[in-house]
Amino acid sequence: MEFTALLVEDSASIGAIYSAYLRNEGASVTHVQSGREALAELTRWQPDLLILDIQLPDMSGMDILMTVQQRHPDISIIMITAHASIDLAVDAMRAGAFDFLVKPFDAKRLSITLRNALKQRQLLSLVANYESSLPKHNYQGFIGESLAMQAVYKTIDCVASSKASVFIVGESGTGKEVCAQAVHDCGIRKSKPFVALNCAAIPKELMESEIFGHVKGAFTGATSNRDGAAIRAHGGTLFLDEICEMDLDLQSKLLRFIQTGVFQRVGGAKEECVDVRFISATNRHPWHEVTAGRFREDLFYRLHVIPIELPPLRMRNNDCLLIAKQLLIDYSIEEGKAFTGFDHRTIEMLTHYSWPGNVRMLQNVIRQIVVLNKGKLVTSNMLPIDIQQTIEPDENKINPTVLAFDNYISTHNSSEVLPTLLPHLTDYIPPRAAVVVNSVDDDIVPLWQSEKRIIETAITHCHGNIPKAAALLDISASTIYRKRQSWAQVTVSNVN
Repeated sequence: MEFTALLVEDSASIGAIYSAYLRNEGASVTHVQSGREALAELTRWQPDLLILDIQLPDMSGMDILMTVQQRHPDISIIMITAHASIDLAVDAMRAGAFDFLVKPFDAKRLSITLRNALKQRQLLSLVANYESSLPKHNYQGFIGESLAMQAVYKTIDCVASSKASVFIVGESGTGKEVCAQAVHDCGIRKSKPFVALNCAAIPKELMESEIFGHVKGAFTGATSNRDGAAIRAHGGTLFLDEICEMDLDLQSKLLRFIQTGVFQRVGGAKEECVDVRFISATNRHPWHEVTAGRFREDLFYRLHVIPIELPPLRMRNNDCLLIAKQLLIDYSIEEGKAFTGFDHRTIEMLTHYSWPGNVRMLQNVIRQIVVLNKGKLVTSNMLPIDIQQTIEPDENKINPTVLAFDNYISTHNSSEVLPTLLPHLTDYIPPRAAVVVNSVDDDIVPLWQSEKRIIETAITHCHGNIPKAAALLDISASTIYRKRQSWAQVTVSNVN
């Protein structure tokens, strides 16, 4: 087997012997004789194995061990010494060493230790690869196992250690600041500040001061020098939420700051330089803002390097229920309530509702339920009335637009007109109102056949993509799967 090894041994003769042992095992060996040389080598490259003498002329091998564990935890470390004690061996193992060898040792003893260390590395690599392939249910403040969120998690993992600017797009309440915090916490800047500014919440007259700071006397009320977000985020991350709300004049100053890292405080003449990573977010379509002249195109290209699009809650399949259950547990503990779950009808209502306010709206609803009610199970009558009414429309009232729509498709080829009309259906038809009243001249068909016709046409229009078809029809994908199963049962019963 081939592997790389760094041998740290102050004796040249002993180092030559151990290097020969290692090469016989297939290692590419680098031998150094001091701790300073070892740390210098480790900054340039990282070996598979580090064979480290405890007593070195310039520093303790134990200090090097702890440094390597912090900076390069994937390196397997074998400690060696001629002055062994049980306490020293225990300390080394606790500090992260794989094994502890007492000098002098022969080639066979070293070979056994090497093979065990390499096998452990292989096993850890297999476990890490397997775990990374599993769907994540919880990730850096997010809850959700849908494919849409798995893609978001993977993107965050990929971009976290980069300095490239990230641009997050998503509807209000989808968790844009949670996403920005996750990018920061997963990266190499996690020990540095994360500073967030909401560009929509700060008056435009004060926005420049909030970002760059000001000097005493710069404007009325500036009684002292004040550091802005740029200074506070030095070495870390500056998150500009709702960036499309920023005034155009300030956008030009922000562009220069992003390009150079240099800025001036409001009222000041001195240029200051900082190192920050930029993460921006908006609930608008950023390119539409550019074409409308409200957002600078050059600034867009500077910030929109790595886009992350957060899906709305209605596009996340069963994530709504996972989030609701966790929120119910957390809020019940906070409020001293005994809620443990939801009854069947409430689950159906929660998963079928469109949640226009996304996760933030769901948080408010669950908090309201917990505060205003008692019990173990949340029942449907505890839900806000607007959710109950949306889920349970008055079936006795037929929207005249539905009648007009049905009359139109009854006189046209439905496979031709429905793909064009489907994106607009949700403006007029409630989520569960799949009833289409047929023309008076046609025979009345069962309700399930009308539902089947619309749903199957939507699936065909979306090339078999059921989640996309469900989104167009403003229902959940699970509803389509359930209905298709029921249609199959009806067909079988008719055949029998």
